[in-house]
Amino acid sequence: MQHPINILERYWNFTEFKPLQEDIINAVIEGEDTFVLLPTGGGKSLCFQIPALAKEGICIVISPLIALMKDQVQKLQEQGIKAIALTSGIPPQQLDTLLDNCIYGNYKFLYLSPERLQQELVQERIKQMNVNLIAVDEAHCISQWGNDFRPAYKNITLLRQLQPSINIVALTASATPKVVEDIIKELDFIKPKVFKQSFTRPNLAYMVLHEEDKYYRLESILKKYTASSIIYVRNRKLTLEISSFLEKKGISATFYHGGLSNPEKDTHMQLWLNNQKQVMVATNAFGMGIDKPEVKTIIHFNLPESLESYFQEAGRAGRNGDKAFAVILKNNSDEVLIKNQFLNVLPTVEFIKQVYRKLCNYFQISYGEGEFSTFDFDFNAFCKTYDFSSILCYNTLLILDRTSVISLSRQFHNQVSIEVIATNAVVFRYLETHKNLELIVKSILRMYGGVFEHDTKINLAKIAEKASSNEAVLISALKQLDKDEIITLKLAKTDAQVTFIVPREDDKTINRIASVIEQQNDLKQLQVASVLNYIKNDTTCKNVQLLSYFGEKNISPCGVCSVCTKTKKRNKPQDIKSLKNQVIELLENGDLSSRKMISQLSCSEDDLKTVLQLLLEHQIISITKTNTYKLFHR
Repeated sequence: MQHPINILERYWNFTEFKPLQEDIINAVIEGEDTFVLLPTGGGKSLCFQIPALAKEGICIVISPLIALMKDQVQKLQEQGIKAIALTSGIPPQQLDTLLDNCIYGNYKFLYLSPERLQQELVQERIKQMNVNLIAVDEAHCISQWGNDFRPAYKNITLLRQLQPSINIVALTASATPKVVEDIIKELDFIKPKVFKQSFTRPNLAYMVLHEEDKYYRLESILKKYTASSIIYVRNRKLTLEISSFLEKKGISATFYHGGLSNPEKDTHMQLWLNNQKQVMVATNAFGMGIDKPEVKTIIHFNLPESLESYFQEAGRAGRNGDKAFAVILKNNSDEVLIKNQFLNVLPTVEFIKQVYRKLCNYFQISYGEGEFSTFDFDFNAFCKTYDFSSILCYNTLLILDRTSVISLSRQFHNQVSIEVIATNAVVFRYLETHKNLELIVKSILRMYGGVFEHDTKINLAKIAEKASSNEAVLISALKQLDKDEIITLKLAKTDAQVTFIVPREDDKTINRIASVIEQQNDLKQLQVASVLNYIKNDTTCKNVQLLSYFGEKNISPCGVCSVCTKTKKRNKPQDIKSLKNQVIELLENGDLSSRKMISQLSCSEDDLKTVLQLLLEHQIISITKTNTYKLFHR
């Protein structure tokens, strides 16, 4: 068996482990059931990847996120390590082949969604595999008190029956003490080895700033700290608005959200990763698995939905150990906004039943049928058809996804069907004068024999590959053929795919998960209350507040957060007289706004406000009609 440090150096080019990694890896190699709580950036993946590589056989990895599974598999494959991900959209015949590869093909990693464990085929093949480890990633999903509880995670204990002698390692980056206890119980651990790293990040300053003009504060922070940054916002529209605003202010920015096509996501991501853009403005769809250690600031323009998600997102700053900032910008309207966004849009069990019935009808699924059938899904058209509130309906679909009733993949792609309406002779005469279309048309005719007889769905990616072209050129060509009456073209843009995980049973399907839905709604209320508590409490160190929430005790104030720095300033006598003189000197040269003054003075905004108030009271300065300050005698 290879030594873990040799594996680390061979595949990852590191010569030493991060804190706790080596102890965790040794415990896993020795066959111990192991619980791992490491903060974001702590190197959780290596804690199961290295033990799996050190031993003969294959490691089964349970993960709830398709994007994360694909990302990890791709990275392993790039390092020459054989890995497979079984996601929801794989057809049965291909699934059969992939599982055979896991048994006979010397693969080291099999990534599974928990839903896949419900399939008898998958269970039967796992029994035949030479499994060396079971890793449960994002393990908080198994706890009903976890931030993203998924009932399908309860099925993971099946692996105990299928491979009774194999140990399990459970990993998470955010879990309260109640969640930790629940994970250990649900996975049937006996005398587990528990590894918890303190969530303290001495280099990370947590700041909560009250701002009426958030845009101005964004600009000033990003001009002061010009290194790489992420701004998290509430919706897709804001990603575009804020990135455009920053660009106009001379700050390079791009944006990211779930509605972008995969090529657009990759392009925007690379611009930011390669430091061609300073700022990434994103929804919370961005960040999972991103490895960029030099991020200087994480700014939440809107309040996060929970302290769990906030801690993970904020933890993406300063992974290189340099001083970094995690900033929440708040104002008086935020409490209403967070309740509207996360609480007032929680669907009831009855509403979920209604949406599920309509979804089945929409795709003409008969009662008792539909298991593992996949459909392209135009979400907006669905909402319009049944007059559903888009937000309530979307949240319902997320609940159905999380509770393994459906699988919802959110990605834009083109759904295309064509029929050739010209005769064979006309088509070939047409191609004589349109040579640029010849290869595309011939590729379609060879791939789709029935295209002359009836409307035929076509696969753009396969045609583009055969014609040595790309999808954009192909669509343009099809539009030209349609205009010239060679074909009829139906081109629809879908924004998702839906896979039905269980057979249709209408209300019975939802009744099985009703208690889970209600419990999760209660949990969401508690989480929002915790966020509001955090932003309102300006007397306790922000680091102490966060770490206490995650169960750490005896924590000293950090000295660098917004509460600690304010306390220091309060306790340190300021040279008000000197600042008064500096303000008067500035105003000798003309009227100035407080913003202009703060940009030219090395003082806090609070100190400047104090001085301006004193000067106004003593009638040394006055306020003009344009809200600037001027010396009283000028």
